[in-house]
Amino acid sequence: MDRRQRKTREAIFNAFTSLLSEKDVGRITVGEIITRADVGRATFYAHFETKDLLLKAFCEELFCHITDAAGCGSPEHKHIFECDAPSSLVLHLFQHLQRNDHHILRLLSCPNNALFLQYFKQALTRLVETHLSVFEAHRPPELPHSFWVDHIASTFVETVRWWNDNGLAESPETITRYFFLAI
Repeated sequence: MDRRQRKTREAIFNAFTSLLSEKDVGRITVGEIITRADVGRATFYAHFETKDLLLKAFCEELFCHITDAAGCGSPEHKHIFECDAPSSLVLHLFQHLQRNDHHILRLLSCPNNALFLQYFKQALTRLVETHLSVFEAHRPPELPHSFWVDHIASTFVETVRWWNDNGLAESPETITRYFFLAI
């Protein structure tokens, strides 16, 4: 992706996340996104075939950032998420969630969030698969690999939901500890 395409993509992401601060994802239209991003409709569709695929790309952007920050991705990739990454992948994710970067908690807690949760869990599953050594010490030997990976991803999603429903009262470090105790 050249610099101009990357800037356009960032403008679309920024417009989308700005709108998320105002309303639920289901009420955001492509027209509102392109108006706020100051791009044409054809430009939007050149980057994303649908608003749902924009949502999927947004989720993938977060997990790509987490993977790259762990040193497992491309150093040339520029992310919409920026931070000083801790050594723990799980803590890193919880820190972004606590900061509500790009209004991601709105996506996790809004009505009709099933599609985002599906994308979130798929991306999380890929992250777990590529960093399985982080979780292997907690795995009972009799559990099948696929069950274990699904359990980790599901537990993470439900931990985030519980944490959010309880006002993010615990620190990212505490919720990370709870998560590892639960798996």
